[in-house]
Amino acid sequence: QVQVVESGGGLVQPGGSLRLSCAASGNDFSVEAVSWYRQPPGEQRELVARIYSDNTTSYRDSVKGRFFISSDNAMNTVHLQMNSLKPEDTATYYCKITNMHLNYWGQGTQVTVSS
Repeated sequence: QVQVVESGGGLVQPGGSLRLSCAASGNDFSVEAVSWYRQPPGEQRELVARIYSDNTTSYRDSVKGRFFISSDNAMNTVHLQMNSLKPEDTATYYCKITNMHLNYWGQGTQVTVSS
């Protein structure tokens, strides 16, 4: 079993930055990938960024060059650095950990970009 906790959300002005963190705990770690998703109000959840155990990363087009995903502690903690934030980045952000072919989700953290 893996527990997932996100942190770092909040209110920020357009053009500002936030750093989200995803911390994992539990037994039998063999993390294959960690993904950040977001769900804007009234819309479907969408993949934002992913990092694999070999440190390969991928991003959705709308955040390329602005968001950066990184890991430390052997994938126990993953960060999403979000720069040049736009109002359309407003959403609840969720972390998903894929461990031993199973997916574990966090509870989500709210990011609001508004002046």
